Amino acid sequence: MGRKAAIIGGGVIGGGWAARFLLNGWDVAVFDPDPEAERKIDAVLANARRSLPGLYERALPPEGKLSYHTELAAAVVGATWVQESVPERLDIKHKVLAQIMAAAPETAVLGSSTSGFKPSELNEKGARAVVAHPFNPVYLLPLIELVGDAAACEKAAQILREIGMYPLLVRKEIDAHIADRFLEAVWREALWLVKDGIATTEEIDQAIRMGFGLRWAQMGLFETYRIAGGEAGMRHFLAQFGPCLTWPWTKLMDVPDFTDELVDLIAGQSDAQSGHRSIRELERLRDDNLVGIMRALKRTGSGAGGVITAHEAMLPRRATGPDGLPVTVEMQVPTTFVDYNGHMNEAPYLEVSARASDRFMEMIGADAAYIAGGLSYFTAENHVRYFAEIDIGAQIMVTTQALGGDGRKLHLLNKIWAGGDTPAATVETLLLHVDLSTRRVMAPTGVVAERAAAFVSDHADHPKPDRLVLNQPRA
Repeated sequence: MGRKAAIIGGGVIGGGWAARFLLNGWDVAVFDPDPEAERKIDAVLANARRSLPGLYERALPPEGKLSYHTELAAAVVGATWVQESVPERLDIKHKVLAQIMAAAPETAVLGSSTSGFKPSELNEKGARAVVAHPFNPVYLLPLIELVGDAAACEKAAQILREIGMYPLLVRKEIDAHIADRFLEAVWREALWLVKDGIATTEEIDQAIRMGFGLRWAQMGLFETYRIAGGEAGMRHFLAQFGPCLTWPWTKLMDVPDFTDELVDLIAGQSDAQSGHRSIRELERLRDDNLVGIMRALKRTGSGAGGVITAHEAMLPRRATGPDGLPVTVEMQVPTTFVDYNGHMNEAPYLEVSARASDRFMEMIGADAAYIAGGLSYFTAENHVRYFAEIDIGAQIMVTTQALGGDGRKLHLLNKIWAGGDTPAATVETLLLHVDLSTRRVMAPTGVVAERAAAFVSDHADHPKPDRLVLNQPRA
């Protein structure tokens, strides 16, 4: 029986929590007295289903069961994790946490999404909650700030890692935890820049997303500054730039009066900047960008990309496909694979096939260690045949047939399936075994040669295409 998460409060954050658990195979029970809660969460889930699986090259677990409840006590029965995401008012949180304590299992993790309150404040009335502060969209961004009892936080951290998140254990409780204190400082300075006519809301956003925001996404603050110090590192950076901390650059300790005029100024500029798009359009734009950035980070294991890679390693692989051949790729088509026609364009077919070939190389022993030892396979030729369109969000699978694997050549047929009874495309590929030190073709030996020959023998009786193009005798 699957594990269950109870989500108390189904707003933007609660809906994100529901999506994160549900898409990782948990049953999710939602309690929110808002009559529109189900509609709102369904919209969040639609975005999550479109984006989260696109981060992975392995299939996420089958979705859990989603249920909505009119009574809080019914929602928390049997829950492994209970997440409180009600409005940021301490009196409301005390009331809700008391109700959770009365009905939830004693073994359940009780997390609060609060962005500002400390655990000591949350638990003044006898609750045992820990702060589990996420970032929007919860179903995509991995960071969760955990504050509170050490044992409870460690238990929570283990669960969070299992659903692809990055738990940050805050050493001491403090107002607004860690990340929001940075955001607050930037927000205050931004308000002054707008109020004083230095920059518009759009110009400030451009300064962040075109510059340091991209650096922070994969390197953080201190590592970025360490590099800025050159070969001498952080010490040199501090010697160069430390004195500027005494300069009157910011108004960090001062906040402009939140007058109607300032609100109108900021709101008007924001409307001019983004008012031509609906909130749903902006959310999709945000999600598509995040998927693209995090998939790029995944290539090098930097920042959030490392979290995705670690989570992906936990996901099971399917052994064989509908044709009885080994499955070498199983994934959802991400937005980055799609062209202006709304379906997968030519290049990603080759990218998917290349990943399938890489996986097959691993299966015969030509893995990372083998390549580090100076031997590898290079692709010499590809022939792609397209039979059906593959749309964004489609679940695709690749099965690989070894057509030939003796001597210096490895001849493969990668079949790309998209849910039908026949492949949506095939990629016939010819690889040559290469000595990386000389860049010359040579025959493999040992385990790699034996496994390649074994696969060719095992696959010999499987049907082949009507015509094969590669590795044929030349006229």
